[in-house]
Amino acid sequence: MAKEIVVQNIPQVIADRHEPPAIVRFAGNNARYAYDEFFGGEENSHTERAYRHAILKFLAHCESLGIALPNVTPTVVKNYLKGLKAEVRTRQGQPQKFKPASKPTKKLHLAGIRKFFDVCVVRHAIPLNPASSVRGPRHSVTQGKTPSLTVQQARDILAAIDTRTVTGLRDRAIIAIMLYTAVRAGAVSKLERGHFFSDGGQSMFRFHEKGGKVRDIPCRHDLEGFVQEYLAMAEPPESVSPLFRTAVGRTNQLSDKGMTENDILRMVKRRFRKTGLPAEHLTCHSFRATTITDLLDQGVPLEDVQYLAGHADPRTTRLYDRRKKQVTRNIVERISI
Repeated sequence: MAKEIVVQNIPQVIADRHEPPAIVRFAGNNARYAYDEFFGGEENSHTERAYRHAILKFLAHCESLGIALPNVTPTVVKNYLKGLKAEVRTRQGQPQKFKPASKPTKKLHLAGIRKFFDVCVVRHAIPLNPASSVRGPRHSVTQGKTPSLTVQQARDILAAIDTRTVTGLRDRAIIAIMLYTAVRAGAVSKLERGHFFSDGGQSMFRFHEKGGKVRDIPCRHDLEGFVQEYLAMAEPPESVSPLFRTAVGRTNQLSDKGMTENDILRMVKRRFRKTGLPAEHLTCHSFRATTITDLLDQGVPLEDVQYLAGHADPRTTRLYDRRKKQVTRNIVERISI
């Protein structure tokens, strides 16, 4: 029977990013070099942070079994995935609960483990990658799970923001950017003052997106007005400063520190609640699903929407299309039972 492996926060392991765990230190200098190469840089995306979490959990599991790094086998990896469990969020004060990890979680852990052992093989720390022959669980997705908004709900959120303060102008500009460009919150958080510019004919945004992609997207006229109003009140100190900065407490004044992706998420959740929308289900990604669905609903060609969304595969764009959900609703309502 596979040993249960629990996915949870491990601050005691991640506290020192540069000190490898014992299983790596005992494997020799090549293993240390591979570990440093893989984990040496800062994580710039959720995927990179998730890989770090998955690999450190797996290495801790191997240590608990007394298995040396070169002795890890495909069976060890398979049993790890079989016993993987994820933490269930509970109210404060209640005991922790765990459930079997989902298929996507298992596939993500396997992908991270494979990548790490690939580096170990290249650096001659181990002879073979024990995870290369392990097959993850089958998981087919035909429609994304991200909930979307109606067009009217999106308008209501923008209209409900009090724009008499600099934080209100900032929040309206951020939400409008996500709605009118379909970019992710992570790309918005990386915007600097110089990334909002004119190409001589129109205003543009230069987004640095996941995977190292850099894309220039035109700024529509009303969005340009939102950003200009914000900048006029924010008075950024210099062109290289973060475009969107955090607030200093409840003073409605901005600090010099740029907003992170999590800062934007917390702000968006607050705006959802103030508009009376279910903040526990909606996220920043809901704006992306809303925009893509709206464009497809207007008859914009799929390839054009795909290009705006920055998807390499049109099947990914279709995952954000929520029109099928409305068709299904119409059909089930017609059942005459």
